[in-house]
Amino acid sequence: MEFLQILFSIKYTDIRYILIHKMNLFQYLTTIERFWNNGEGTALARLINISGSHASNKSLHVENCESMIERHLEPPVDEVINTHLKTLYYLHETPPNYGDAYKCQMACVQAVVKLLEAIKEENWCLPIMYVTCLDLRLLALKCENTQQVAKRGHFMEKAAECLMLCFRVCTADNRTDERDTKRLGMLHLVNQMFKVYFRINKLHLCKPLILAIDRLPFKESFPLAQQITYKYFVGRKAMYDSDYKLSDEYLSFAFNHCLTKFWKNKRLILIYLVPVKMLLGHMPRKETMEKFKVPQFYELANALKQGNIRQFDDVMQKYEAFFIDTGIYIIVEKLKIIAYRNLFKKVYLILQTHQIDLQHFFTALQFVGEEDITMDETHCIVANLIAERKIKGYISYQHNKLVVSKKENPFPNLNIQEFYELTLLDESKSVQQKTAETLLIASKWEQENSIKMTDEQQQQQQDQTDNQNRLKHDDEKKVENTQVNAERQQKSETPINKVFLIT
Repeated sequence: MEFLQILFSIKYTDIRYILIHKMNLFQYLTTIERFWNNGEGTALARLINISGSHASNKSLHVENCESMIERHLEPPVDEVINTHLKTLYYLHETPPNYGDAYKCQMACVQAVVKLLEAIKEENWCLPIMYVTCLDLRLLALKCENTQQVAKRGHFMEKAAECLMLCFRVCTADNRTDERDTKRLGMLHLVNQMFKVYFRINKLHLCKPLILAIDRLPFKESFPLAQQITYKYFVGRKAMYDSDYKLSDEYLSFAFNHCLTKFWKNKRLILIYLVPVKMLLGHMPRKETMEKFKVPQFYELANALKQGNIRQFDDVMQKYEAFFIDTGIYIIVEKLKIIAYRNLFKKVYLILQTHQIDLQHFFTALQFVGEEDITMDETHCIVANLIAERKIKGYISYQHNKLVVSKKENPFPNLNIQEFYELTLLDESKSVQQKTAETLLIASKWEQENSIKMTDEQQQQQQDQTDNQNRLKHDDEKKVENTQVNAERQQKSETPINKVFLIT
């Protein structure tokens, strides 16, 4: 009775899929023929997947079955099935023959290209393309790890060429209605090619793919999972191109929209998002870094906030292997300039003068671990900070002094500096555009409750609050303290405040 209840709860198509691992070759081909005639692309794709339940069926491990396939199937699907069965045959040899399986899978993808070209103004066959292209990339990766070749990345490059054939067919289908166009499969192929190009370190090949996706009028209608993968890779590329604003936008989208249950994916996104955020002046929170098991970034943030060069170098050396393996070592190394900025800011706050002898900076650098530094190198560090607008001032070489601004904060907040560079200094933008963006960012800063003040700002505000409270009655003090506590509680509940602080 229980078996019947389970059986009736399963859809008919699912029953066919469950029983396929027990079918012989004749039954398998008959099922393929029925799915093909009915235009059931998803069901057909399950039977062309090298990791499907049918893959372990020994009845299907046949090297030469062209004549039987030709009797049941018509072109172009017959070639797809023939190459797929050959791939299964080589994969289940003892030991597995990954080289020949890879060649057969390449032939399978090329057959799928013919299939895509044969089916006009319909896209029900896209799932077949998805499965075969994914299997090709995975087999290429397996061959890279097991086969001996003269050129590293040979299998991945050949796989990318096959994927590009499918991509061109999908791109060319621009006359079909948006619901039936094969261009809906472009993003899946782009993501697969991104994985190949990042693997073989040929990121320059990603640019034309990005341009092709950006031109699509329906690029926002792709499945969210595909959008997240796309934003992740484009964000990483923008990071390597030093376009940190774009990288922040894309990686933040990927992190915010990735489901919590995919913890490993969120952690992977965070590994690249955190350095970008830190370069833009947003420091990570300890609890978030512990949650995703990346404490190295919090240790880096502590060294940056303190301006402790010795501690920064120690953290870099301690986690050197991690930074190199993830490909962010050079990006993280760029954070050192922020440590210099914060160290020099402490010197400025101690001296409280707008004319600072560079000897003080030289002494401070020696104190925090830069023992072999020279005065000329100190001049270079200060000059770089001025050039990057992290310090407002100039160097008087005649008096060996740094002259900073009196009226404005000579050490502007990094997030304000980012807005200054990207908006106000952009000559391509009109006055109206700059005005609109300024009003927009001002409104954003006013409404954003996640801003964490520096220790100095907190102390100043606390002093002002204490002075005001002394002039008020006891009842007014209680009301004000209640409001402050409520505001602080509200701030701590904002999502972005749980991840990053703004310095």
